[in-house]
Amino acid sequence: MLIWIGALTVGIILGLLQTGWIDDAMNFVTTVYVRLFQLLAVPTIVLAVTTTLASLGKGSGAGRIFRHTISYTLLTTTVSAAVGLLLFVSIDPGTLPLTSHLSPLTSNHSPLTSNHSPLTYTDHLLSVVPNNIVKPFLDGNVLSLLLLAFAAGLGLSRMPQSDNKTTVLRFLAGLQELLFLLIRGLIWTLPVGIVAFAAQLSSQLSAGTVADSLGRYVAVVLGGNLLQFFVVLPIFLLLRGINPLRTLSAMMPAVLMALFTKSSAATLPVTMESAEQRQGVSPKVARFVLPICTTINMNGCAAFILVTSLFVMQQGGTPLTWDTMLLWLAISVLSAIGNAGVPMGCYFLTLSLMSGIGAPVAVMGIILPVYTVIDMVETAVNVWSDSCVATMVDHDIKK
Repeated sequence: MLIWIGALTVGIILGLLQTGWIDDAMNFVTTVYVRLFQLLAVPTIVLAVTTTLASLGKGSGAGRIFRHTISYTLLTTTVSAAVGLLLFVSIDPGTLPLTSHLSPLTSNHSPLTSNHSPLTYTDHLLSVVPNNIVKPFLDGNVLSLLLLAFAAGLGLSRMPQSDNKTTVLRFLAGLQELLFLLIRGLIWTLPVGIVAFAAQLSSQLSAGTVADSLGRYVAVVLGGNLLQFFVVLPIFLLLRGINPLRTLSAMMPAVLMALFTKSSAATLPVTMESAEQRQGVSPKVARFVLPICTTINMNGCAAFILVTSLFVMQQGGTPLTWDTMLLWLAISVLSAIGNAGVPMGCYFLTLSLMSGIGAPVAVMGIILPVYTVIDMVETAVNVWSDSCVATMVDHDIKK
């Protein structure tokens, strides 16, 4: 985090110099990074959704537990995104005062951000449904690719076990491992990108307004996550007749580990042990539900994707009507369920979605220094939600 703050400081200083060749160089670097994000993030997201759904398999007992898990996952994730949306509308982070001399990176506009008449729900849905399996990859249409990934993953999960199925799954797993390796390499060089993003933005923005707007944005994201943690999820437990204080006390080791490791996957062994030994969840339920929830039950991520997407689109001049915001609420829920289990997965996914619609993705550079804190809280919310879902599923199955 100190390295990122240092990179941000250097970038701000370079931007304030208002030197032509430095601005051109920073614009070039930001363009390179966004292209690399697009190159790696989209296939990683598609592979994560496909392999997750493909691993579910079949089985009557598992199917009953899985149906309960999916129901609670969709409910809690949707409510989390809705809470974030209500806070966004109430607090209104506002628009950053971008100058008219924007780089090509920040001035790209899709039909969603142009002055044409707004698209209807039918138009949006038709634009997502692909009529060519290659075109979504060529266009970088993330929503169409997610639809294809869901279809492929569910298809693989329903296929009978065979050598052909095993070969396909091994190929996808190997490709996913390669992409994760490349992403880790890109993250290692990310301080260079932070310098460029900060320099580009500081040369175009008023520092006081940025601090005010960024502060309100952070308040929306963290406020939504805290409400989900302390209010929404306990209400879900109470409605099922479960004591939320006792559940939180039992799962506290997992929640604290998630807070400091920022990784639901790394916390999974502690989550399973706490659920079985401290909370009394059946091993059959815990060992089936929690690994699935670690991948698809992303309450904190859904709120981040929605709020950040609306914040970035707002900077590009996209009219945030209720139709648009509700559409992106649905997109954020589906995207969070398919979020890749990699460092900064939510950030990568949001950046990919925004670049796909031509929003000013360079604005996301200013979020990077505060993302560490956001990521810590998000992960704690995700693990707490996983614990709640496992507890509720176990309660339902036993009942």
